[in-house]
Amino acid sequence: MKTRQIPAVGKTSDQKRSREFMGSVMTIVGGACWGLSGCCGQFLFEHRGVEAPWLVALRLLFAGLMLIINGFILNRKNNLRIFKHKRDVRHLLVFALCGITFCQLSYFMAVQTSNAGTATVLQYLSPVLILFLVCFKGRRRPAGLELLAIALSLTGTFLIGTHGNIHGLQLTPQGLTWGLLAAVSAVIYTTLPGTLVNRYDIYQVLGFGMFIGGLFMCLLVRPWNYTVVWDGGTWAAMFGVIVVGTAVAFGLYLQGVSIIGPLKGSLYSGVEPVSSIIISVFWLNTTFTLPDFLGFGLIMVTVLILAKTGGKQEAEGRDREMNPSPRRCE
Repeated sequence: MKTRQIPAVGKTSDQKRSREFMGSVMTIVGGACWGLSGCCGQFLFEHRGVEAPWLVALRLLFAGLMLIINGFILNRKNNLRIFKHKRDVRHLLVFALCGITFCQLSYFMAVQTSNAGTATVLQYLSPVLILFLVCFKGRRRPAGLELLAIALSLTGTFLIGTHGNIHGLQLTPQGLTWGLLAAVSAVIYTTLPGTLVNRYDIYQVLGFGMFIGGLFMCLLVRPWNYTVVWDGGTWAAMFGVIVVGTAVAFGLYLQGVSIIGPLKGSLYSGVEPVSSIIISVFWLNTTFTLPDFLGFGLIMVTVLILAKTGGKQEAEGRDREMNPSPRRCE
């Protein structure tokens, strides 16, 4: 008499939970690496006297080179496939200069003129701007939760900029301006690549895009003319910006999202500004007040609302272009 084997449902379920747990951890750590990258930039600005354009030039050049090498290791000659079509090459050039380079420069200028925590949170206003684009393209008004998200984001920005005092800015005008430009640039960075990211590997689009942007910035800034003290702290901070903030961050985040899905990934990526604020406080001794934390909290609640709203709409097949947490290139 044959006995029928009963599938090990419990074991399979445990393996699935373990895999999802590892995916969540990888996504969270990847987001935290982006937060660390901004803080390393702040350290270089405050303690080594470097300037944002110099840092962006080197970061884009070497981070792009690392991604390109990784692409050749994984895809060999196929890593050059994007250069076979002139239209895609033109698209890549526009994305490299107007998307990646503008995004990097505005973000690190915001860090230089304020601090890493504030710059990262202000850049997270980008989902609200994307919401406006979606509503404009769809010729519709924001829904109830979307209106709430807009109100919370505006209130949060007001608290961060003024601490509730309408008669004076607590941030420098340059810090607030660059922070808002960082949010605008994140929208451009998110929407500009279009179908490139669907037809080509991330190492082709982002790797070559960063490298091209780095070459452009090097020609513009000429970082070899800068005098920089290259001690252990400088090397460690540059390692944090280029290696940890690029190769490690993208590798962990993309692998984690492939396991848990984009919606959970967008929610977990909210650890980026949180980690940036925590590291700023305990490492760089950045001082935040209660209105700052209230403003940070309101903007992060906005991101969570739009993430859930965007996920629901995507499930229903509507407004697919609305990505509540675009992966920037910090």
